[in-house]
Amino acid sequence: MKNIYKIRLTAALLIFAMAILGIFGLFYPVKIFDLQFLPVFQRVIIDFSIIGLVILLFLAGLTLVCGRIYCSLICPFGILQEIAGILKGKIKKNKFAPGKNFPLKYFVAAIVWGVLLGGSAAAIRFIEPYTLFGSAMSGAVLGICAIVVVLAAVLWKNRIFCTNFCPVGTVLGLLAKISFNKIYMNPECVSCGMCEKNCPAGAINAKEKAVDNEICIKCLKCTAICPKGAMKYGHKPAEKVKFNAKRREIIIAASALAVFGAMIKAGIELKDKIAEKIKDVILPPGAGDKERFLNSCLNCNLCVENCPNKIIQKASSEYGAVQLDYSKNPCKFDCKKCSEVCPSGAIRRISLEEKQKTRIAMAMINEEKCSKCGLCVSACPAHAIIKPDGKTPILNAQKCIGCGACKHACHFGAIEIFPIREQRTL
Repeated sequence: MKNIYKIRLTAALLIFAMAILGIFGLFYPVKIFDLQFLPVFQRVIIDFSIIGLVILLFLAGLTLVCGRIYCSLICPFGILQEIAGILKGKIKKNKFAPGKNFPLKYFVAAIVWGVLLGGSAAAIRFIEPYTLFGSAMSGAVLGICAIVVVLAAVLWKNRIFCTNFCPVGTVLGLLAKISFNKIYMNPECVSCGMCEKNCPAGAINAKEKAVDNEICIKCLKCTAICPKGAMKYGHKPAEKVKFNAKRREIIIAASALAVFGAMIKAGIELKDKIAEKIKDVILPPGAGDKERFLNSCLNCNLCVENCPNKIIQKASSEYGAVQLDYSKNPCKFDCKKCSEVCPSGAIRRISLEEKQKTRIAMAMINEEKCSKCGLCVSACPAHAIIKPDGKTPILNAQKCIGCGACKHACHFGAIEIFPIREQRTL
């Protein structure tokens, strides 16, 4: 039991390092971000991804078997808080009151998940852990502010964000209540309080010898620090699951369900309102149309950091999701990196062949500015431009995919790239 904490922590730090390298496109052998619970849930509901469904069922099954191990092993935002907590522990000790499990989190989760099921990712962007982590690592203001606030909360109450605010943690916590393996105390416990003082989640009440496995994030620190080896992780012998809901709990559950239903309706209305009066933009291949993309992009900015030509811009005040900017480079014809790394389904997983036939914009040649040099003809990877001898190049609109290669080949500013209403495969 004392070694299991070290094993878990070592694995978590390795996954965290891979997450950092993956965000910056340096090393991505295992798609850690495809294992993030809420993004993969969205990928299932908007695209009905079979692979996404398998991953989602795996994560749910993992929680039912092991408890909230996801929060301390897979979630990079959670691991970041653990690192901060370890550094904090070297300065001052935790001052947790036992069993802090506030009902506010159920209403936060009801709002976020309700709006998402209604069809909009607007609420997710402000509180979902993976999204905040990715946007912070890419230098987005919202992500950086969120990181600062949460790390400040770590100095106050350690993992209080994970236990009482995170919408993913709330759902996983409900599954963890009935998980097969839990943290528990055996009869050798002498109620010394070491486990309670060092629990980053405030899940242990040493006096009553009780562990709240709903908010326990399975960091397993208590198993390593217990001087008597009384803290155990596993299936508690002869344990029976009893349903003994109190009146207060029933009222909270009913109220949260009511909020959840209302938020689904609000999400549907928000989805439609978001589609009004938004800027025409060029979107990454596989994004579909601007309304769908704006309602599904999490702004995690993984595509921004992984784009080899650095043409994907972060969200702006005019358009609240990532978008393409051809001012420095075109979209590479032989690249589909953004499609590969997007975990939420906002950018659909498409093959390179499909990407090369997906129209994301439309080029237009200005005959008055054209010098008839023909550089655009050789630059066009889709062979959409031809040049009769001595005449202005002609654009074949049926072949143009709007990649911007011709615009960058033209030295006279004779070619412009315009957004289109909806992407389509030619």
